[in-house]
Amino acid sequence: MVLELYLDLYSQPCRSVYMFAKKNNIPFELKNVKLFEGQQYEEDFGKINPLRKVPALRDEDFTLAESIAILMYLAEKFKTPDHWYPSDLKKRARVNEYLSWQHVAVRANGSKVFWFKFMIPIITGEEVPKEKMDFVLEDLNMSLKLFEEKFLQDRPFIIGEQISLADLVAIVEMMQPVAAGLDIFEGRPKLSAWRDRVKEGIGRELFDEAHAAILKAKDISQMLDKSKLEFFKARVKKMLN
Repeated sequence: MVLELYLDLYSQPCRSVYMFAKKNNIPFELKNVKLFEGQQYEEDFGKINPLRKVPALRDEDFTLAESIAILMYLAEKFKTPDHWYPSDLKKRARVNEYLSWQHVAVRANGSKVFWFKFMIPIITGEEVPKEKMDFVLEDLNMSLKLFEEKFLQDRPFIIGEQISLADLVAIVEMMQPVAAGLDIFEGRPKLSAWRDRVKEGIGRELFDEAHAAILKAKDISQMLDKSKLEFFKARVKKMLN
């Protein structure tokens, strides 16, 4: 039985798993789970991942949730090139350090910008109040500043001369606010140069393929199942409180 990956490329963690598997020629069957149609709540998917989130992995009778766990599993099972998840203890610790931090920083704040700037106006028909938008942008800018000063510094990549899982996870999260119309790389030459190196490390064609859907985010409004808008409105209410 071929390994199965349950993904929706509108999701940034799904894009990291997809690009990693493709880049490393890992054989897998792609199972599309359309989040905006609520397919994650269908009974069959619940058997794969009771958490009702993507990405998810099934490898014969073994299932796994959470993108970071999936990336590590793929790296170790398929013995991908060492630079992705280094065997050197200190380099691996640096990868783990970034992956541990990013959840509450670049990921959290970039996702909020995407929702506040793009998704919430679609769902509610109203713009997010300026003071709330400014607060979210301030948090994102602080995360990007910490990324440059602490994690990137003057290195080509987060752990040195070669791309790693840390860079892969970082870039997909930074592309989320870009998809909402906020070019976070403008005016940040160090960050822009790093982005270009990451694109080359992944392969521009693969990078563009993985991001094609999210960079046409305007199409999301046509995909939203109007019958499920109440679920999204409840999430929006929590975000704005």
